[in-house]
Amino acid sequence: MAGIADLPLHYGHVPDYLLKTMKEMCDAIIHTMLYEYGEDKLLDRLSNPMWFQALNNAIGMDWDSSGSTTVLLSILKQIIKPKDGIAIFGGKGKASLSVKDELQHISTFDITPSKIYKYSLLSAKTDSVLLQDGYNLYIHYILISKSGRWLVVQQGMNPFTKYARRYHLLDTENFECDSNSAIIGTTGKAINLLDKNIDETRKTILEEVNTDKDKILQDYTKALNTLNGNSTLELIERTAAISGFDRIKKIDYYRPISIEKLKRNLNKIQNETFPSLSSALLGGLTASTTRAMSLIADLIYNEPPSFIDPVNYPYDPFKYAFTIGGKDSIPYSVNKKVAEEVIETMKNMVIKSKIEDKNKKRSVYKIEKLYRLANI
Repeated sequence: MAGIADLPLHYGHVPDYLLKTMKEMCDAIIHTMLYEYGEDKLLDRLSNPMWFQALNNAIGMDWDSSGSTTVLLSILKQIIKPKDGIAIFGGKGKASLSVKDELQHISTFDITPSKIYKYSLLSAKTDSVLLQDGYNLYIHYILISKSGRWLVVQQGMNPFTKYARRYHLLDTENFECDSNSAIIGTTGKAINLLDKNIDETRKTILEEVNTDKDKILQDYTKALNTLNGNSTLELIERTAAISGFDRIKKIDYYRPISIEKLKRNLNKIQNETFPSLSSALLGGLTASTTRAMSLIADLIYNEPPSFIDPVNYPYDPFKYAFTIGGKDSIPYSVNKKVAEEVIETMKNMVIKSKIEDKNKKRSVYKIEKLYRLANI
């Protein structure tokens, strides 16, 4: 499952004493899951944005805070090591760019560092270029299992709406179509080139990218003239993006960029033919250039992008906030005593299971040894 979750922007930090409890609680839960189900199953669970939020609630973090992504991913990176079967790279802000430098730690994993880095780059490009929803990415983590499966969790913020949005991408090989499905949040405005129903639009934009740059500039000028000639169209500012809105047709258009900026962007794109939009993204296709291409596809070739900001509503994770309470005292202050009891119980469960499993293996070994001796 992959998806998106919207969370209100919260500021501040977690007190050290509470962070220690959260870390121990998370450590107990995660290593129980790793022992019982394995790393691939844990990756599946973390790819579900609502399960991710439920885990955040269960360890005592705010149930509805943008900081839940920062805190939980930071804790996961601290408590899960490659020897556990999962490697975690990336971070918040500048640390989100550290993936390439951290990849030397997975020499024993069934996936190459170059492939991981490619998935990391494409995930970030997908949710900032092909899906333009007004959220600027500032958190990016990629989690890799020993078998080579991967999960990207990243988050963007919109300072105008005061919301953050979290994106989850799991094992996708198609970064161009439906790689995200929204999970929860308020529906806003978006240019959505990931919609599975607009294959022709994607083809048209790719053809434009691969054509002569002078023709692109001519088509864009023509599209701008068409846009400016529509007397019912007015430029308005909504949800952190200036765009056109036709009050009669109820169609959202796109914020135009200057010809000079488009020309500069086109000059930065590698001089080669791109076989796919994914390769164009890696070759330097930017968000503003994609908006220009979308405008051309719509007004010149009658192939508009989707304007659907995808959201849906699965189960509510708030109930998990009742596990030990929450940082902001919702539904009540974190009960440290209960947290310690839960942590101790789960640790004992894992230790007991490991001992029983070890004894079981020893018993099987003894039986096999006796069988071999009996057949000598």
